[in-house]
Amino acid sequence: MVVAAAAGGGPRGATVSRIVDGDTLAVSTGDRVRLVQIDTPEVGSGECYSRAASRELSRLAPVGSQVTLEADPLLDQVDRYDRLLRYVWRGGVNVNLELVRRGAATVWLYHGDRGRYATQLLAAAAEARRAKRGLWGACPNAVWDPYGPATTGQSGPAARTASGCDPSYLGVCIPPPPPDLDCGDIKAKGFRVVGADPHRLDGDHDGIGCE
Repeated sequence: MVVAAAAGGGPRGATVSRIVDGDTLAVSTGDRVRLVQIDTPEVGSGECYSRAASRELSRLAPVGSQVTLEADPLLDQVDRYDRLLRYVWRGGVNVNLELVRRGAATVWLYHGDRGRYATQLLAAAAEARRAKRGLWGACPNAVWDPYGPATTGQSGPAARTASGCDPSYLGVCIPPPPPDLDCGDIKAKGFRVVGADPHRLDGDHDGIGCE
């Protein structure tokens, strides 16, 4: 194991020791790493998708995994909380970018600064929004503002129901019955199912609908 990237240095390896929230993790050197150019709803804030974003980061960079931390010379290296500002890579995957692709994070170009992956991040966010992936489908009050922090509105079933989307289905907007729908009626596949599943789209009860 080698230490995390120092300011101005090249990419360095590190071991993930803890997931703090959807856009922050800790590594075994003791450093905290803030994934740069993205933002997720704050855990404990009550904002929609805050816990789901943390789970996505846990899947992409699980505790104990080896990651590479890439600094961006176009951006600040450390934030006001002394967190390293980095792109996190694991197995050839840019985790920052993948979180945006999955709709688990929004783009935040802090102070309007554009890093080396800004174009890809903005394109990934646009596609996630069109497809209503992640928070873009689960949070009807989510705000698109790449120059501000993630704003997703009230969390919980009430927000989903008010939008006409059944709260059992995350990442897609499926209305509650009636009518009773089956997978042949729904374009989306492989979405998360929680709660009552009134349309019975998760036949094997593994938490994934229409897989």
